[in-house]
Amino acid sequence: MLRPGLCSVTFRGLEVERVVDLAADAGLACIEWAGDAHVPPGDTVAAERARALTERAGLAVASYGSYLGFEGSDEEFAGQAEAVLVAARALGAPRIRVWAGRSGSADVTAQQRARIVGRIREFSDRAGEHDLDVGLEFHGGTLTDEISSTLDLLEEVGRENVSSYWQPHQDMTAPAAIETLRRVLPYTSTIHVFSWWPNHQRHPLAERTELWREVFAVLAAEGSDRDALLEFIPEDDPAVLPREAETLRGLIAAGQENAR
Repeated sequence: MLRPGLCSVTFRGLEVERVVDLAADAGLACIEWAGDAHVPPGDTVAAERARALTERAGLAVASYGSYLGFEGSDEEFAGQAEAVLVAARALGAPRIRVWAGRSGSADVTAQQRARIVGRIREFSDRAGEHDLDVGLEFHGGTLTDEISSTLDLLEEVGRENVSSYWQPHQDMTAPAAIETLRRVLPYTSTIHVFSWWPNHQRHPLAERTELWREVFAVLAAEGSDRDALLEFIPEDDPAVLPREAETLRGLIAAGQENAR
């Protein structure tokens, strides 16, 4: 099952209640709550409130979208990691999204990479104690900026509760993006869905129908349960969310049909 949802960071400036209402009214099923906006690390009050409002609307908490990047001193990292875990648990999130550093894979030394790997292991072990999964943001400027580095990183970390998110990297053609998905597919838990082309130019999701129909066909053929979360929409305009959500559901359905 591919579950359509929303990243709350899509509407970073809106109140939690408004985000919940928008997602519910658009017929989405779940929300990934942003750690830099709606549910700050360590803020159990905000987390519990977001969880209650989400569930009251008949939606699920898909994940906690943290910005933990495994950097800083050991003391700073320990404090940041604990705050993220506290918020995720209060939120009732099954998964925590994290970032594999803040530098591209070609720009880090072997020692720096090993340090990040060790910290991801440590964090995922702590998360596992609370039955939480960890998902690596698939993004430029991190150790997941390139597919081979991503696969190597997952192998180096070597934890069953660590998976990867997936999204098309900027300026990547549809065939090239699909190839990265096919390679990381066994380790992919969550899809961030948007239509940027080229660079940061945002378009309606329907403008990259060819890409997303194939994405969802690949996912449907593999058959695992995953979340497909709308992350960015044109102009950050709440008024277009119903249209984008309808497009998302249609693309998921088309992908499932193509996979048969």
